[in-house]
Amino acid sequence: VQLQASGGGLVQAGGSLKLSCADSGRTFSMYNMGWFRQAPGKEREFVAAITRSGDSTYYADSAKGRFTISRDNAKNTMYLQMNSLQPEDTAVYYCAAKLYGGSYYVIYPYDYWGQGTQVTVSS
Repeated sequence: VQLQASGGGLVQAGGSLKLSCADSGRTFSMYNMGWFRQAPGKEREFVAAITRSGDSTYYADSAKGRFTISRDNAKNTMYLQMNSLQPEDTAVYYCAAKLYGGSYYVIYPYDYWGQGTQVTVSS
């Protein structure tokens, strides 16, 4: 698995961005996937996750109602549609993949990580 996150940028408060996470390998559909973010001076935190088939999704409270996670296994790509962005959403966003069990909400079960994409929301 080799993950490449993209789609970050600078947006005004209330705006939208769509992040993508592409896997250059051929085993993408075997992995449960997640998005995490890390703001300056803060720990990396869970944002959203999706099962390998896409039939179940999980969200942090801060993301519920504003963010939507999805995946296209035929394209080996996962997405995070982010709406109603606020300055507190400013962070580096990372995508991650996990093959086995464990919580979706914490870092350690995830086996592979992308390099991150910067999201900056101005007020």
